[in-house]
Amino acid sequence: MSTEQDFVDVRGVVSFVAIAYLPAWLLTLPLWLTGEGLSWTWAPVVLFTMMFMPAVAALVVNKWISPKPELLRSVGLTNPGGIKKWWPYVLVAWLGPPLAMLLALLVGDLLGVYHADWTGFSGLAEQFGSGAIGAEQQTSPGTLALIQLAQVFGLGWLQVFSALGEELGWRGYLVQALLPLGQPGAFLTTGVLWGLWHAPVLILGFNYPNVPIVVAFIMMLCFCVLVGTLLGWLRLATGSVWPPAIAHGFLNAAAGLTIIFGQAGHPVDNVSVGLLGWSGWIVLGLLILVLMLFGKLPVTFPEEKKPGLTAGVNRRSRR
Repeated sequence: MSTEQDFVDVRGVVSFVAIAYLPAWLLTLPLWLTGEGLSWTWAPVVLFTMMFMPAVAALVVNKWISPKPELLRSVGLTNPGGIKKWWPYVLVAWLGPPLAMLLALLVGDLLGVYHADWTGFSGLAEQFGSGAIGAEQQTSPGTLALIQLAQVFGLGWLQVFSALGEELGWRGYLVQALLPLGQPGAFLTTGVLWGLWHAPVLILGFNYPNVPIVVAFIMMLCFCVLVGTLLGWLRLATGSVWPPAIAHGFLNAAAGLTIIFGQAGHPVDNVSVGLLGWSGWIVLGLLILVLMLFGKLPVTFPEEKKPGLTAGVNRRSRR
């Protein structure tokens, strides 16, 4: 896969952002009007539906606003070489996010911001009720942990569908559309726009409920840029949106690991714990650095064109 143009399609990108943002933000109105916010009974349905707005935006832009000859290929649903080209990355997309989360929890434990109980699973037992420990008719903490781990690594596949709704937009369309800025610019811009897209639910306390709104925005932007770079690498390295969608799904599923290995009596704070927290960003940053050191990032394309800035500015050499 290579860039198909020397400049950013400003009309397409602006249209994509508008279509991805406005319907998604309008969907959150009931959360505000009911006064119940994220605790509203139908909030999960709202958040689930919201995740598909970037996909709608990408398809609308590529179909009618900046038409592409091959709609499915333009957003990465299909790709040259088919599944044979990207199936080796499935293992990375499947196991990578949970393993990265485990590393993040280990770093948090070493730094003292996460209180782990790696073998006793006391936090998990506390979550399911104190009777889980030592009671014959209750499930043991070890069994609970195995069940939860099976859900993370197995049932996490169910989360790939909703994650695809976001990935079709952010990585399927936008990263590719912004490639004329260069890969760092594409990843950074996409990450920032992805983070700001969460604005209405961030204000309601999504992910970072215990900090001022400004801090929550900064935290979300940092997280989205770091994770978005890794998801963007999967998109460009494979030419397909499926590996980043799988990784995104298991990234969501891996959030449960903080409870599985947590210590009773120590609530988890997303600001400092896990991949959402600053201690987890160390792991994400190291993963990006490893890709760079091994020459995997930035991704090298056959006959890659020199990047430009906008429709009026390109960087082709002139004679």
